Amino acid sequence: MDTRLLELLVCPVTKGPLEYNREKQELSSRSARLAYPVRDGIPILLESEARTLSDEELGL
Repeated sequence: MDTRLLELLVCPVTKGPLEYNREKQELSSRSARLAYPVRDGIPILLESEARTLSDEELGL
């Protein structure tokens, strides 16, 4: 994931920052508690495609 692109992308729900997880190929929004998939290098920023982050994943 290009770091410049990551700086421009925001969560479509909260408009907050996203964190890239290279292992899981996901962009996470802590405030929305959602993880958006990255497929073939393309972030899929659709709420319907996101999965909910657990308390454990958020460190709560």
